[in-house]
Amino acid sequence: MQLTPDPSAVPSPPVAQQWWRDAVIYQVYVRSFADANGDGEGDLAGIRQRLPQLASLGVDAVWLTPFYVSPLADGGYDVADYRDVDPRFGTLADFDALLATAHDLGLRVIIDIVPNHTSAAHRWFREAVAAEPGAPARQRYMFRPGRGPNGDKPPNNWKSIFGGPAWTRLKRPDGTPEEWYLHLFDAEQPDLNWNNPEVRDEFDDVLRFWLDRGVDGFRIDVAHGMIKDPDLPDIAEGQAAGLLDGNTSLPYFDQDGVHEIYRRWRAICDSYPGQRAMVAEAWVEDARRVARYLRPDELHQAFNFEYLTAPWQAEKLRSVIDDSLSANSDVGAPTTWVLSNHDVTRHPTRFGGGATGARRSRAATLLMLALPGSAYLYQGEELGLPEVTDLPDEVLQDPTWQRSGGVERGRDGCRVPLPWEGTEPPFGFSPDGAQPWLPVPGEWRSLTRKAQQEEPDSTLRMYMAALRLRRELTGLGDGEMTWLEAPEHVLAFRRDPDVVCAVNLGEQAVELALTGDVVLSSAPVEQHGDTVVLPPDTAVWLRG
Repeated sequence: MQLTPDPSAVPSPPVAQQWWRDAVIYQVYVRSFADANGDGEGDLAGIRQRLPQLASLGVDAVWLTPFYVSPLADGGYDVADYRDVDPRFGTLADFDALLATAHDLGLRVIIDIVPNHTSAAHRWFREAVAAEPGAPARQRYMFRPGRGPNGDKPPNNWKSIFGGPAWTRLKRPDGTPEEWYLHLFDAEQPDLNWNNPEVRDEFDDVLRFWLDRGVDGFRIDVAHGMIKDPDLPDIAEGQAAGLLDGNTSLPYFDQDGVHEIYRRWRAICDSYPGQRAMVAEAWVEDARRVARYLRPDELHQAFNFEYLTAPWQAEKLRSVIDDSLSANSDVGAPTTWVLSNHDVTRHPTRFGGGATGARRSRAATLLMLALPGSAYLYQGEELGLPEVTDLPDEVLQDPTWQRSGGVERGRDGCRVPLPWEGTEPPFGFSPDGAQPWLPVPGEWRSLTRKAQQEEPDSTLRMYMAALRLRRELTGLGDGEMTWLEAPEHVLAFRRDPDVVCAVNLGEQAVELALTGDVVLSSAPVEQHGDTVVLPPDTAVWLRG
């Protein structure tokens, strides 16, 4: 079914007034942000209490990871009820109060939508398991008979993103084996069949449910999934199951049929007032392919994973920046920039760890916030938090840990609860010192938000200054940029009309001929007239 735009829809605002084009959006991993009730897990009430601190940080919007009813087999990305709040996180009334407070503070709120799969605890999947092969309840998911004489082999050789096969075989209560079902992620996350009109209608209604409550948009999980090649062909032997790098094709990712879904969703969002926006999590490392999701009648933004995964090298970063801006410009969409999220190793660790990683991450922040478009921050990066690499095996909860047989530790290290104040773990995350769901390192006492607010040169204070200047300086945010001549290992560019950003990604200090006043730097720099001495792994902003 193809939806046509609602003739009563609110007219689109001029491009210059579209809030998402230059917004800084802060990702809240709900379970690890702030715990209000002392059960060791973050919740909606805790987020609401801390929203003033996000407003003072200077961000424009907040993105909440899933808070829906869920067994938490995959951190809430296994949804059992898309229209209600899990009791561990609060109630619908708590969500409404959070949304109202955010709007009062001038913050927009984006929520996650998880359309590729449900939880195995979802009503639909329970009905499917109880039904017979071929029954309508089974048509909502990807059920298939097995291969081989007795159907003992999976329908094809697809692999789960979390490790192991992407198919699990059902068994009847008496132990008799029967059909297999597809799960590109954990076995507790069965893939939906998006060729079924009932599935499409259901998610139309889910979107409207939250839009009616006042959310400002959606982050779409696995946005390049949903549609699978109907022939379910085998993938090449040894082919990686996940990221598409521009040369790889997978029969279950980035299929053309996903775009029809987003045109339908765009018509729904456009029928609401207030500029509702959608951002795609599309792990497609090819700027031209990603831009297809951002055509004028589809989504508004897509995460720039090619930028996130780029190494700390000037030549490679410049290439990614150029390709991203060019591809998105062709479809009239803004580019997004992101350094970390809840699925990847935190960038201070990714950039080398220790003092080197901290220095590079600060420089990377000023580079990112000076680029044209929108930026996404992951909670805790404004504190310079590193990855926690030494979590005890017994506390790990990421399904990757189990499905890899204890070989891959998974993503728990970037999901450790935030340190807010105090001198002992969990540093204000939970009231009365209740133990959080993942242990907080004692060495984070110097990285708490309270400690950094009192330290003039802290990472937090640098973020606050950068976000304030990003709003104040003409030319930052959405707009044009011009590369300037620079030595090897240095990136330098001008943002119209009079702002310059320069970053030294090399191992030696460099002298740059740059006019203007230094307004912010990631580390101390020397300025002598029209010359700036830029230390290694350092970024600077100049004005004038």
